[in-house]
Formats: sequence, C-alpha cells, structure tokens
Amino acid sequence: MHPKDISISNYDYFLPDEKIAFFPLEERDQSKLLIYKNGEINEDIYLNIANHLPSKCFLVFNDTKVIKARILFTKDTGAVIEIFCLEPYEVINDYAVVLQKKKSVRWKCMIGGAGKWKQKYLEKKFTIDNDEVTLKAELVEKLSDAYVAELSWSPGEYSFAEILEHAGKTPLPPYIKRDAGESDAERYQTIYSKYEGSVAAPTAGLHFTERIFSSLKEKNIDTGFVTLHVGAGTFKPVKSETMKGHEMHAEWIDVSNFFIRQLIKNISNGIFCVGTTSVRTVESLYWMGVKTMLYPNASIEELEVQQWEVYEDDLFKNPFSAEEALHSLLNFLHDKKIVRLFTKTKIIIAPGYQFKIVQGLITNFHQPKSTLLLLVAAMAGEKWKVIYEYALNNNFRFLSYGDGCLIFNNHGN
Repeated sequence: MHPKDISISNYDYFLPDEKIAFFPLEERDQSKLLIYKNGEINEDIYLNIANHLPSKCFLVFNDTKVIKARILFTKDTGAVIEIFCLEPYEVINDYAVVLQKKKSVRWKCMIGGAGKWKQKYLEKKFTIDNDEVTLKAELVEKLSDAYVAELSWSPGEYSFAEILEHAGKTPLPPYIKRDAGESDAERYQTIYSKYEGSVAAPTAGLHFTERIFSSLKEKNIDTGFVTLHVGAGTFKPVKSETMKGHEMHAEWIDVSNFFIRQLIKNISNGIFCVGTTSVRTVESLYWMGVKTMLYPNASIEELEVQQWEVYEDDLFKNPFSAEEALHSLLNFLHDKKIVRLFTKTKIIIAPGYQFKIVQGLITNFHQPKSTLLLLVAAMAGEKWKVIYEYALNNNFRFLSYGDGCLIFNNHGN
C-alpha cells in the first residue's frame, strides 16, 4: 500500500488524560523504558539504556535548543493576545544569524486571539539587565496557515534571541494543559541542547543525563549530533481521512560533514536514533545523497526532500547502499566547499517505508492519529499496537514529559 492511502483511523487508540504526563519526573533518567526487540517486550529505566543497546553502535541525538516562542501581550482591556513565533519569514542560511538580528524581525506566527487585534501595534514592556525594553508587534500579512508579524524593540541593541529569552514563555505542547513554570525552562530542554531554533523539544532526549552518557562511553557506544529545528507542525493532527490529504511540515536541518563521516564509519555497527527528528534527519541524508548521485549538478535547494518523492519517483527505485549515498553527498558538499549542510526536509516516514540507515529508535509515546505514531509504526510494524497497549496497561506515562521506548527495526516479527 502506498502511504498516501493509509487511513489514519487505523492509527488511533484511546489515551485517557490520566496517562498523560503533565510534569516531568524529578530525575530525568528514572523514566521508564520499554524495550521492543525480536517481537518481545521488556521493561527497565533510562539509566540502564546502555545495557540494551548493541556494543559499539552509533547513537544519534538532535541538539536543537527550544526558544521561548510564546509572547503574551495584554491589552488595556485586559484581553490577552498570544504570538507564537514559528520560524523566520525570510530566506535564511543560518538560524543563529537570524536570532542575532537587532531592532526588528519578521516571523511567521500563530496568533491566539487574533480577532481581538484591532489596533496597529501590540506593546509589551519588560526589563533586560535593568534596562526597560519596549517590544511592539505589528500584523503584516495573513497566510493560509499562519500570520506574518513584525516585531520591533527599543532599545534596539539587544538581539532577538535576548528578546525571546526575556519576553517569551517556554512553548509547552498544547496537550500539557497548564502554564509553563520556571522549571520548564530547564526541563523542557535536553542537557545537550546547543543551537536555538525549535518551538518544541526533541522529547526523546529529555531523559538523557551525564550518567547515561558515561555508561554509553563505557560500552564503546559512540554518539553524534545533528540539528533539526522542531516546528509546531510536529503537533499538527492528521485531519484528513487518508494521508494523501495531509501536508507534512517542512523543518530545517543543519548537519556537519564531520557527522556524515561518522555515519559512514559506523553503519556496520548499527545506527540508532534518539527521537523521531533524528530519524527524519538521518534518513533524509540518505535521499539527499541519492539525489547527488542522480543529479550531480543539483543545487542545495534541490536536495530538499519532499513529502512523497521517496515513494514515487526514481529515487525509490535505485538500490544504492547507505555508504554509496553518503559518500556521494560528502563529495558533493566538498566540491561546493560546504562544511555544514543547511536545508529543509518534508519527508514523511510511514508504514511501507524501508529504512535505509536507521536500525533502531528511542522515542516517547506519541499522540493518536499523529505522523509521529506513523513513524513508530514504520519501525515496529503492526506490533506498534502491542507496544502501546502494553504501555497503557503497565503504568507508562505518555507524551512529551512521559516515559519512552527503545524499538529495534525488526517489524517482520
């Protein structure tokens, strides 16, 4: 079956509110871990995850950092309008450069209470290092799925990253039905987060601690880092009856040539990904490599992976090995004197997808009828239902602050 024909109703399950984790555990690495391998389920905690991974395998993490993307403006009437900053509304080559902009920026946003926005400007005052800062928001354009807002501030010496840090709030997912507290600024962030740009955490990594990284090193498990800036589209529910009617969100990835060399070196040892975002990034690299083999004169923009192309065009028919594809991508970047690949992917990984590089997935338990659950089902096969039923019946906590699972790519069982 083509993934376009998948009925999302087949990827539904009942998730009671009491199974959703509204707060993280006190200690990250004490979260429960379900291990699914060779058709069998076992339980442990994240602290012991190294015991369940193959020795010398390669573990991939997403080192994106969550920005405080929610800015609340209170009108004189007391009405609150929320601007949720999604991504820059401009051509960008580096997220860090955009976040260092001063005086003003234009961002694609979601707006809560847009109908109450009657005046030209919304205004918010706050302090940075005892300086009073005035932030203004102006509605510039309405898009089909969002808005464009211009945010300007005075004094203009501060970067937009600093403005967000002091004026914004941690963007907890919509299913965590509470206000973000001070502790969320630290807990809704992985300990290895580095590059700002996400509006949602790569939550599979929230469980990892220095103790776990030490245990991985003891078992000769190497680690590597990619950056995929998680967009709000990760929570976008599938509303169409079949996947054909769902538009997959595009997300920015930033990957170093050094990481690609790490992948090539470790393919025979087994590649495991922490989080669905890492999986999407690594598998996208394969297809980008295939494109460089088929179209050596392609531009960086033409390497972008579209939603359905890996299922439909010549890319899918060419049985290139992972090593061949990655070597070709590396040579392509070298010829263009590019040391970091910064581009977008819209790849949808759903049942029917054949993984080219990734042999295992560490991830949280995801929402019913979500593209994240489809990715899990692509890895686990129909046994995803068994995994989720077990988790529901054995006191596992669900969604972003919940527990997680280690799934080996063995869905033939």
